[in-house]
Amino acid sequence: MPANRKLGRASDQRTAILRNMTTAFVINGKVETTTARAKEISAIVEKLITEAIKEKDNFTTKEVTVSAAKLDGKGKKVLASKTSKNGNKYDVVDREVKTKTVQVDSASRLAARKRMAYWLMKSHDAEGNVVNPVNKLFDEIAPRYEGRTGGYTRVIKIGARRGDGSEMAILEFV
Repeated sequence: MPANRKLGRASDQRTAILRNMTTAFVINGKVETTTARAKEISAIVEKLITEAIKEKDNFTTKEVTVSAAKLDGKGKKVLASKTSKNGNKYDVVDREVKTKTVQVDSASRLAARKRMAYWLMKSHDAEGNVVNPVNKLFDEIAPRYEGRTGGYTRVIKIGARRGDGSEMAILEFV
């Protein structure tokens, strides 16, 4: 018996479908698809959430100095006039140095993020903002299921599709 369903596709097409649907599921929290695909996506997402829960708090923070361009009230860069050694005048972007607190992942958390990035791709939400589903998994979904050991998703069968009679299902978070 094979390890996973073939879904009637070549392996590259099957992987692409599962990646897209897994990303859509993590971003939206719900997806309507065939029952076979829903079960495959559920198995993938269960493993991702389990790993996110395990590595959720495995990071440190540190202070970093950051150099950024100064911006005026309209959001444009502030220019300063400078003179070179040979007397030429030119405009330079005025910069400011700030200290910023950043999160530094441990090695195991970084490895987990890379494994998750295989299945989850950056996408856009309804307003057009870029959403990183890996961050959403760590920041929103993992804390929600912290005390739970598995069973993060449910598959609800909704009947046959009108066109070809495929059994349809809704996959959603519990």
